[in-house]
Amino acid sequence: MLTTEVPTREQLVERVSQLVPLLQGHAAWAEENRRIHEEAVEALADAGVFRLRVPKRYGGYESDTRTLVDVAAEIARADGSTSWVASVYWIPGWMAGLFPDHVQDEVFTTPDVRVCGTLSPGGMAAPTDGGIVVNGQWKFISGALHAHWQIIVAIQPLPDGQALPVMALVPIGDLQIVDDWHTSGLKATGSVTTVAQNLFVPADRVLPLPVIVQGGGGASKANADSPLHRAPLLPVASASSVGAVLGLARAAGENFFSRLPDRKITYTDYASQAEAPLTHHQVAEAALKTDQAEFHAHRLAALVDGKSATGEPWSLPERVRARADLGAVCRLAKEAVDIYQTAGGGSSIYSDVPLQRIARDVQAVNLHALMHPDTNNELYGRVLCGLEPNTLYV
Repeated sequence: MLTTEVPTREQLVERVSQLVPLLQGHAAWAEENRRIHEEAVEALADAGVFRLRVPKRYGGYESDTRTLVDVAAEIARADGSTSWVASVYWIPGWMAGLFPDHVQDEVFTTPDVRVCGTLSPGGMAAPTDGGIVVNGQWKFISGALHAHWQIIVAIQPLPDGQALPVMALVPIGDLQIVDDWHTSGLKATGSVTTVAQNLFVPADRVLPLPVIVQGGGGASKANADSPLHRAPLLPVASASSVGAVLGLARAAGENFFSRLPDRKITYTDYASQAEAPLTHHQVAEAALKTDQAEFHAHRLAALVDGKSATGEPWSLPERVRARADLGAVCRLAKEAVDIYQTAGGGSSIYSDVPLQRIARDVQAVNLHALMHPDTNNELYGRVLCGLEPNTLYV
């Protein structure tokens, strides 16, 4: 068993804060090449970013989700795509801790291991001796180009005619990578498609997805009593994702105010944009929306961390509120960024001005199926009205 000194939340945030200039310096290259720069990946590893959800017995930190929020928000000050990839690794990395302990030994003995994945079924799983054979493809696999393992989800037919979604843990080298990530936002995430062709997956690397979604269905004995793995999957995934979005809103504000002293409002007699009452209203509204996004992000993390610490069961309203908080962060952050970009004027569309990249990135996040504000609001309101959720993903 490895032992390691676990840094505090403040220490981890300070570590990534020191990386901001380096990450900013690679942001343009990363967009052009549609992947995170190797030096940025190595810097994040050195800072311990990939250890946050690794069990302590493997040298990890077992950090709470509030730490994930604050660390991701700080990374996003430099580059949204880099923060998004780090956040994505935390979710399937956490999921890997649900597999049998000897499977975790395969995964977590790799230093700074990176696990990518998806919750969306993209293939079919056929039972065979000792496991399953999978065929299919999975799109939007952020961070696949730097990952060691991937969580895949496939549909397995059952003898009674029903079908069971299963999640499987496979080495990334067992999958074919299709370089099809040509997008308007989050361009540097390298969210390519991965493909399985007659891929055998041993039974010990396969778990039923519905049980995992509900919580408490893992096969790990070592993690059975760990607060890290007490929460259901979707609240954990929600809390792991919001920091990057909050950080984009903060980054937009920082970029706007850094340009403000040298700006005027063209075709007016304002020698400085900072003197205009319109600007005062704009920045106040954007700052308040960012504050509101921070409230929802921290409330979500507090819910996940609080219930994980006590082991109390999750109610259905708490589960759907977790997704509602996630959607609220996305909506409010996008609204804040939109205001800053509008106030930023025509010069903000130049490619060397980060504000245009931030706007495209936050737009892309808001279109994500699990983060879409409208989808999450509908789910929350549906349950508040006394109806059952119409999705497995709560």
